[in-house]
Amino acid sequence: MSGDLFRLFNTSASALTAQSIRLNTVASNLANAATASKTPEETYKSKQVLFQTILDKEDPDRASMPVRVADIVDSPALPIPIYEPNHPQANADGYVFRPAISVVEEMANMMSASRSYEANVEVMNTARQLLQRTLQVGQN
Repeated sequence: MSGDLFRLFNTSASALTAQSIRLNTVASNLANAATASKTPEETYKSKQVLFQTILDKEDPDRASMPVRVADIVDSPALPIPIYEPNHPQANADGYVFRPAISVVEEMANMMSASRSYEANVEVMNTARQLLQRTLQVGQN
């Protein structure tokens, strides 16, 4: 049983790390949502985190499958040209380019990552309590 609990700790810890990276990526996207540039090539592209499960050879039933960040990829969405001839970053035609970032979508991603992070903290707390109770049973 304790081996299963330790695998559970490993799985939850890996999920905490992955969700933390996801939260940082969302924060970066939100921080750059209003940036402007002269050309589409210079424009910030939103980032997305790709997760991957890690198969454990010692766990043939796949009861616990840790997760890792496989990659952080740029969005394929094209920058949005906006006519702002007085903007300091405007090109010769008076356009600036802004990232195609949906603040609403990024906020939803942030809420999802936060909830997943909180759920994994709860899993770890519950596993810790079970281990403590197991130790107390052995003392009585």
